[in-house]
Amino acid sequence: MKCTLKPIGEQTIVITGATSGIGLVTARKAAKKGAKLVLVARNDTALEALCEEIRQHGGLAVAVAADVSRYEDVQRAAAKAVETFGGFDTWINNAGVTIFGSALSVPLDDQRRLFDTNYWGVVHGSLVASEHFRRKSDFRGGAIINMGSEASDAPVPLQSAYAASKHAIKGFTDSLRIELEADNVPVSVTLVKPAAVDTMFVMHAKNYMNVEAKLPPPIYDPDIVADAILFAAEHARRTLFVGGAAKLASSGAYHAPRLFDRLATSLFSRGQRTMRPARPRDDNALYEPTRPLHEREGMDGVVLRSCAYNAVMQRPRVAGALALTAAALVVAALARARRGVAS
Repeated sequence: MKCTLKPIGEQTIVITGATSGIGLVTARKAAKKGAKLVLVARNDTALEALCEEIRQHGGLAVAVAADVSRYEDVQRAAAKAVETFGGFDTWINNAGVTIFGSALSVPLDDQRRLFDTNYWGVVHGSLVASEHFRRKSDFRGGAIINMGSEASDAPVPLQSAYAASKHAIKGFTDSLRIELEADNVPVSVTLVKPAAVDTMFVMHAKNYMNVEAKLPPPIYDPDIVADAILFAAEHARRTLFVGGAAKLASSGAYHAPRLFDRLATSLFSRGQRTMRPARPRDDNALYEPTRPLHEREGMDGVVLRSCAYNAVMQRPRVAGALALTAAALVVAALARARRGVAS
């Protein structure tokens, strides 16, 4: 069944992790485009402040203080959307956190808590959204957008639990997409896979290293990720990489895994450590919210504010033409290979 997605200005959108980083940027951009918003996060004070900000600029937004690791909290967010706006058109599972440290140094309780937020939060939101879409009468199309990462495809030493959660999100998202298609439910299920982004990601992380953590370059501005998310809310896409570096990491890990491992040994091991002593370990957002309503950390070095890769891939005609060209080149290469074998 064909999935027809509305323009952003005609949609009601649910966003989890809405008071920080990518979620916050996405909420503000969607509000400017005229979307009605259901904003979900753990900090009710920050949520109310964000909703008031949006209302002062003429937008419509309601807050739901919720922990996505609790299924009943996520159900409550959906119920609020139905009660206030009659339902929703797009559900964005964005809430997430990381832990820095070797796999042997991170306690299992912390790893489980990370999975509760990153993986189970996505599962809870996806299931609630799927049930909502299944029940809608005369339903023409909706979107579920899950936040993966370049770590959905590639290993990330010193963030092993995070990488594992993003691999799990990919497996769940791809499987759910197939099931909904098999049942003829017109829902676009998109996995967004950004590279490193200048958000509060590092500041919110729990850190088991003896020095302050950082992200290896290149680092992208969260505006680029928010634009990709809102593009997916209007255009049915299976996967959207954000940043050419994310696509490169995915391709490298798949096509040359041993070489990628060797590069990661040096790039990620050194590239995620600063020379500064680590902050107190309890200064993190793993269990409790902290530092709300900040979009960016202001990371050291150059932050890329545009991306040619995404500019091309988010133009449907150009992306389609490139896909056809790539397919033609593959077919031609296979034909040459067969002729070589035959001769």
